[in-house]
Amino acid sequence: MKAWLFQDHKQKKKLGDKCPWSVGWIDPDGKRRSKRIGSKSRAQKFARRIEGQLAAGIYENENRKLWSEFRRDYEMKVLSGMEAATRVQQEIAIKHFERIVKPQRMRGITASAIADYVAKRRREGKNKRKGSGPVSPATVNKELRAIRSVLRKAVRWGYLRQMPEIEFLREFGRHPTYVTPEHFAVIYGKGCLFARWPDDQPYSPVEWWQGLLMMAYMTGWRIGSILALRWKDVNLEKGYALSRAKDNKGKRDQFIPLHPVVIDHLAKLKSFSPVVFPWPHNRRAIFAEFLAIQNAACLVLPGERDHYGFHDLRRAFATMNADILTPDVLQTLMQHRDYQTTQRYINMARQLKPAVQKLFVPPVDQSGTA
Repeated sequence: MKAWLFQDHKQKKKLGDKCPWSVGWIDPDGKRRSKRIGSKSRAQKFARRIEGQLAAGIYENENRKLWSEFRRDYEMKVLSGMEAATRVQQEIAIKHFERIVKPQRMRGITASAIADYVAKRRREGKNKRKGSGPVSPATVNKELRAIRSVLRKAVRWGYLRQMPEIEFLREFGRHPTYVTPEHFAVIYGKGCLFARWPDDQPYSPVEWWQGLLMMAYMTGWRIGSILALRWKDVNLEKGYALSRAKDNKGKRDQFIPLHPVVIDHLAKLKSFSPVVFPWPHNRRAIFAEFLAIQNAACLVLPGERDHYGFHDLRRAFATMNADILTPDVLQTLMQHRDYQTTQRYINMARQLKPAVQKLFVPPVDQSGTA
């Protein structure tokens, strides 16, 4: 594609030989562009550079779009369609990125700007009021992954010429944890006795929590999918539950068979509530209550961890059953979209426990005692 030299005819009449030269060209979007250069030799040099960029497919628009324009486009096309939890994480990462980098033009988002973001973010405290330590490498890397997905869209949509290089921090990671059978029995039998919420149902908080924990331990479902489960999608007689695409990360409807132990627990929670596990409080409160239950059980965890998270129940399901079930079945039960994700859980399980002989059932009885 050719660029051309020209002089403004009005300026030519006025300035004669001193009239500056300009360069015109058609950009990849089919828009006519021009730039006043000065001398003819400089204009010729600039024209050759533009022609080379157009031919090589590396043309950079001098009138680059602003970050604010891309942000509005991204919010409308991508963020608005995300799951609530994923959208919140994306927005948090973008907020930190904007606060530290203060991007104006898209051309300013370079590998150097990303590195500067990482350095400054790493030095920040987790909680300035409490004066806690610096943000962990895992947290920074989590935000970087979100930023990377955002910038990939910018490249794909033509806001950025190329993806800036992103260097992730090295994580001296924790050893992956899962709720051991012994600890599960203590949480189930002792800790749940101290459960306070929910207290507005026809059954006790103890039964609610024992049902939730058994469901998580025996199905490997994510906590969000469990809380979203509705009674109309559960068939206790036939022993299955339907996980809706809108409620799981696999993004597809799946019929999941339920173990008889899980069915027995769910039967105790049958009520007029449309959801199986009604939780009238905000999402953060359920994590706080789970922590209080563990504290009441007086658990002492090995290593750095002082308590379990809900995802440790999911890891427990994979760990205890990875050597029993085929990879395909495990992928289906854990609702993984990608087999590679399932394989990571299988590899982790081989590191954490020996093979078992049959589908694992936690050593508890349903009366609430270990």
